[in-house]
Amino acid sequence: MKTNIVHNKKKRLRKKLFLSEFAIYGFEFNCKVNLKSETEVDQFLDEIIDLAVSRKLHVGGGGGQSDFDMFVCSEYNYGSATEEDRGVDRMWVIVK
Repeated sequence: MKTNIVHNKKKRLRKKLFLSEFAIYGFEFNCKVNLKSETEVDQFLDEIIDLAVSRKLHVGGGGGQSDFDMFVCSEYNYGSATEEDRGVDRMWVIVK
């Protein structure tokens, strides 16, 4: 959206539309995996969900036995995922 259009809006409308100071940020999470069965896929997803819940994040997306594509954002109304959250996800994948 053009910046002049954003700043012409009143604060109430910017908040309703999640614009400017009310914007919410997340990040994309992609990984390649080598899972042999649907049980391993389910276990992998459960572990990702457990990590997200422990960090107060929401995860959306999915994948299969070879790769996963997801989007991660904060569970709080006007909160954003942080660089620390992004780093934890990267370290978790490296350890796995």
